[in-house]
Amino acid sequence: MKKLLIAIIIIYASSYSYFRAANAQEWANDKQTYVIYPASPTGQALYYLWRPLSYLDKTMTGRGTHIGPHRT
Repeated sequence: MKKLLIAIIIIYASSYSYFRAANAQEWANDKQTYVIYPASPTGQALYYLWRPLSYLDKTMTGRGTHIGPHRT
Protein backbone atom coordinates (compact mmCIF):
# COMPACT_ATOMS: atom_id res chain seq x y z
CA MET A 1 0.00 0.00 0.00
CA LYS A 2 2.82 2.39 0.90
CA LYS A 3 4.62 1.66 -2.38
CA LEU A 4 1.43 2.38 -4.33
CA LEU A 5 1.04 5.76 -2.62
CA ILE A 6 4.66 6.65 -3.37
CA ALA A 7 4.20 5.62 -7.01
CA ILE A 8 1.06 7.79 -7.31
CA ILE A 9 2.89 10.80 -5.84
CA ILE A 10 5.81 10.31 -8.23
CA ILE A 11 3.48 10.06 -11.24
CA TYR A 12 1.55 13.15 -10.08
CA ALA A 13 4.69 15.27 -9.67
CA SER A 14 6.30 13.95 -12.86
CA SER A 15 3.22 14.64 -14.97
CA TYR A 16 3.09 18.24 -13.68
CA SER A 17 6.81 18.69 -14.36
CA TYR A 18 6.42 17.46 -17.93
CA PHE A 19 3.36 19.65 -18.55
CA ARG A 20 5.13 22.65 -16.98
CA ALA A 21 8.15 22.25 -19.27
CA ALA A 22 6.06 21.69 -22.39
CA ASN A 23 3.66 24.60 -21.80
CA ALA A 24 5.90 27.38 -20.50
CA GLN A 25 5.47 30.72 -22.21
CA GLU A 26 7.00 34.13 -21.57
CA TRP A 27 4.56 36.99 -21.64
CA ALA A 28 5.99 40.01 -23.46
CA ASN A 29 4.25 42.59 -21.21
CA ASP A 30 5.99 41.62 -17.98
CA LYS A 31 8.78 39.29 -19.18
CA GLN A 32 7.56 36.62 -16.74
CA THR A 33 7.23 32.95 -17.63
CA TYR A 34 3.86 31.28 -17.11
CA VAL A 35 2.52 27.74 -17.39
CA ILE A 36 -0.31 28.07 -19.90
CA TYR A 37 -3.24 25.66 -19.55
CA PRO A 38 -5.57 25.13 -22.52
CA ALA A 39 -8.80 27.15 -22.44
CA SER A 40 -10.91 24.00 -22.55
CA PRO A 41 -12.68 21.87 -19.95
CA THR A 42 -9.68 19.53 -19.95
CA GLY A 43 -7.28 22.42 -19.38
CA GLN A 44 -9.38 23.70 -16.52
CA ALA A 45 -9.48 20.24 -14.95
CA LEU A 46 -5.69 19.98 -15.18
CA TYR A 47 -5.37 23.45 -13.67
CA TYR A 48 -7.32 22.39 -10.58
CA LEU A 49 -5.70 18.94 -10.43
CA TRP A 50 -2.20 20.42 -10.33
CA ARG A 51 -3.09 23.54 -8.32
CA PRO A 52 -1.25 22.40 -5.15
CA LEU A 53 1.94 21.87 -7.14
CA SER A 54 1.54 25.15 -8.99
CA TYR A 55 1.36 27.01 -5.65
CA LEU A 56 4.61 25.34 -4.62
CA ASP A 57 6.11 26.09 -8.03
CA LYS A 58 5.14 29.77 -7.78
CA THR A 59 6.68 30.00 -4.31
CA MET A 60 9.92 28.33 -5.33
CA THR A 61 10.46 29.68 -8.86
CA GLY A 62 8.07 32.59 -9.33
CA ARG A 63 6.46 30.92 -12.35
CA GLY A 64 2.76 31.75 -12.53
CA THR A 65 -0.10 29.94 -14.23
CA HIS A 66 -2.75 31.05 -16.68
CA ILE A 67 -5.71 29.36 -18.32
CA GLY A 68 -5.74 30.23 -22.01
CA PRO A 69 -3.39 32.63 -23.79
CA HIS A 70 -2.58 36.05 -22.38
CA ARG A 71 -4.35 38.90 -24.05
CA THR A 72 -2.80 42.31 -24.47
